[in-house]
Amino acid sequence: MKFTEAFDEVSASSAGGAPFLIAYGLTFFVSGILSFVLPEETAVLIVLFQGALALPLAFWLERKMRWEQMAADNPLRALSVQLAVSQALALPALIVVFDLNPRAIPVMMAGLGGVHFLPYAWLHRTRLYTALAVAVSFGAFALLLILGPTAFHVILFYVGIVYWLTAPFVYRHAAHLQVVWK
Repeated sequence: MKFTEAFDEVSASSAGGAPFLIAYGLTFFVSGILSFVLPEETAVLIVLFQGALALPLAFWLERKMRWEQMAADNPLRALSVQLAVSQALALPALIVVFDLNPRAIPVMMAGLGGVHFLPYAWLHRTRLYTALAVAVSFGAFALLLILGPTAFHVILFYVGIVYWLTAPFVYRHAAHLQVVWK
């Protein structure tokens, strides 16, 4: 398999990552709503562990939205899996942030999201992921600087909306690669 085909297959098999953006956008948005009605510590814990709901939803959406399944011999398969799970390694840092300042969890998660998404610009061969990484990370930080303590709620909505706005663009990009690949 040529690398061009391997890259195309990675994007086609994941619908460009759109299912994950949709699912995590939803859980961030719902977490934002819940943050207004639940005690702060409960809301922060929901934000920390919203991925437990988003991840299975994203895999389900991916099965519904993708065009092809990635071949077992795709040379980018292992890298794709490592990039997908790399965020989990930040859990110790999130626990420290939770202990020091629970209200900082949304901006910390937005920053981790930015770090997580940046390599996908290379993997999916699109600047959309670079824009997403910068927007989610620096946008959340700017909201924190501007709004102070009230940024907690706003950042959750912001991250969800940025993910949702990006999803159709990465899906369309993957659809184009899929057409070229066939």
